[in-house]
Amino acid sequence: MTENCIELVDLTKKYGSFTAVDHLNLTIKKGEIFGLLGPNGAGKSTAILMMLGLTEPTSGSVRVCGIDSTRQPIEVKRKVGYLPEDVGFYDNRNGLENLIFTAQLNRMSAREAAQKAEQLLNRVGLSGEAKKKVGKYSRGMRQRLGLADVLIKNPEIIILDEPTLGIDPTGVRDFLELIVRLSREEGLTVLFSSHHLHQVQKVCDRVGLFVNDRLLAEGNIQTLSEKLFHNSPFIVEVGIAGAFRKKYTPDRLNKILKGIDGIIAVRTTDELIQIECSGDVTPDIARAVVESGAGLNYLNKKEYGLDDIYYHYFEGGKDHE
Repeated sequence: MTENCIELVDLTKKYGSFTAVDHLNLTIKKGEIFGLLGPNGAGKSTAILMMLGLTEPTSGSVRVCGIDSTRQPIEVKRKVGYLPEDVGFYDNRNGLENLIFTAQLNRMSAREAAQKAEQLLNRVGLSGEAKKKVGKYSRGMRQRLGLADVLIKNPEIIILDEPTLGIDPTGVRDFLELIVRLSREEGLTVLFSSHHLHQVQKVCDRVGLFVNDRLLAEGNIQTLSEKLFHNSPFIVEVGIAGAFRKKYTPDRLNKILKGIDGIIAVRTTDELIQIECSGDVTPDIARAVVESGAGLNYLNKKEYGLDDIYYHYFEGGKDHE
């Protein structure tokens, strides 16, 4: 059985009459990269603070690595590495010195601390910048150093709260690839909190959609797509060559297409047919169009992605209570 590293049950946090997190239920498995996706102010950071034992829940329970975060916050901190969006370092010290300082705070000997710090700087791609003052580091370099800093104590879980803010596109790509590589090679469990849906989709095994203090849905992209668009998980667009428009009657082709098992709806414009399907029947669609003499210009299958799911929940203006 797969071990659950994080277990939240009806976790709630209120500040007076304001609810920051409302009955959050979530489990994250060992070795998984889980994305907590939602707009700023949704309650993601408050949930993370409760996981770390940095603020007490109003009600509900939170266990991290089997430990109650509310009752044993120090024990949780020994198991978890936390990387906030803005990491604090001593800018007048170099990267190596900063890491050695953190290692010694975690009760490593001077020799062990130096060895571990050098190893991690190499791991995150900063070995060539080890002697540079951190005040001279770019935003991306600081986040890489921050990642080395949270790894110094060999955590079982790392929590990343908006870690890519202010990093250029190349730096973001490199940072995300580093996260995936470290998780796979070290068996780390990663909680990645962000409002950047494409970054979450790129690296996470599962995603939780967090909005207005509640977790509305969770699962992998395919599962979420099936939940939200269960009637038509596939959209197929068929381009019809203009020269063939006179050789077939749209109503006739529509009738043929609607007769294919799995097709829900067919919409036709001048040179485009859009077909909603309950499954992947693109071979049957292509065959029907060609045999009708319509002239197949192109065929494109669209599967719903995280951007569609995000729009459905956060921008679609629908009530999902």
